Amino acid sequence: MITWFSFLLALALLLVIARKSLWIGLFAGAITIGLFNLPVNALFKGVYGTLTDIPILLLAISVGTIPIIGRALQTTGLLGDLVNNLQMKRKVFLVFSPAFMGLLPLPGGALLSAPMLIKAGDDISSESYVAINVWFRHILILIYPLGALLPCAKMAGLNLYSILIYIFPTFILLSVFGYIFLLRKIQGNMPKPHKTELKKILIPIFIIISAPIVHVTLTHLKIMDEISLLIGISTSLILTVLFGKMKLPDFKPIILKMKPWRFFLIIIGIFLFLNIFKDSEVSEEIAKAVFSKTFLIIIIAAFLGFVTGRIQLPVSILLPIYLTKFSASSLNPFSFAIMYSSVFIGYMLSPVHPCVSVSIEFFDTTFKKFLRKAFMPGLLSLIIIYFTAIIFL
Repeated sequence: MITWFSFLLALALLLVIARKSLWIGLFAGAITIGLFNLPVNALFKGVYGTLTDIPILLLAISVGTIPIIGRALQTTGLLGDLVNNLQMKRKVFLVFSPAFMGLLPLPGGALLSAPMLIKAGDDISSESYVAINVWFRHILILIYPLGALLPCAKMAGLNLYSILIYIFPTFILLSVFGYIFLLRKIQGNMPKPHKTELKKILIPIFIIISAPIVHVTLTHLKIMDEISLLIGISTSLILTVLFGKMKLPDFKPIILKMKPWRFFLIIIGIFLFLNIFKDSEVSEEIAKAVFSKTFLIIIIAAFLGFVTGRIQLPVSILLPIYLTKFSASSLNPFSFAIMYSSVFIGYMLSPVHPCVSVSIEFFDTTFKKFLRKAFMPGLLSLIIIYFTAIIFL
């Protein structure tokens, strides 16, 4: 009873505090579980081990740098150049604009793509705009190697790019259903007020994709993964400085605005929660509950994604339970991809997901109307994933 009480208390604290600060919520949840289930010296050892783990620190530094790049692209006008030179069919524009912006991990980043979408015309309903903005902003993040998948793959101890192979079918599934339910009836082209400058389209795209290209290349050269990642992200930052003609003083307002230390602390908090959760008996007690593998990694995963409006947090809760109940050998890229995809779908539809809430506010509609548009493609995707898991797991 004490073990279950500590877990539920930690989860409640985490969810409540995370509405204001995710990293503080993660720290509070981890310490709560530790205090109830571990000797003080074991708790201290777990905290110290996490805070001094070099790969975790390198990962945290890398993730903390990414939002600086996003904001720099915006303030230098490189992002504006890209947007102003997008001349295409409305359907393509409605997919590309939020998808590309989704690669920039900015707080409330859906507010960057929302004003762009309005350019597609006033014949599209507000709830459709919200669903399009949320749906297509996130499906590219699903397979972007430097997004939320990166720390989750690290938590699972699996190769990032092996997981991507198995997640790609979910990306296709979400794209097809997104088109059928959200875009199929939209016709026409975007206005063409001026001649397109290809250079202004290619430069920001090149800056963003340079990070994963360098990361993959150096990893294949057997350089430590976290070091390869840091070099890749640093390369993207340097290119932003060069093409954006930035100077050192330009970074002060960017850093003050983005608060990169928050992203750094979120990664530390995730691994602290995961490590203490593993060291305690909580995962063993939860694993005793009667959960089939499919039910755990799809239904419960989607539920946790929906109620938390997060990706890394549900994964950090699910992994220790899965490993305790089903063993580490059964956690392969396919089973992890099923878990991650289910969490992701729940997360995309969550009312506490910041991108959902700010989009609803911007387009002046309601969550109920948004859900009418987005629920069916999400549900159908989960059903297909569920039956796929039954067949192949």
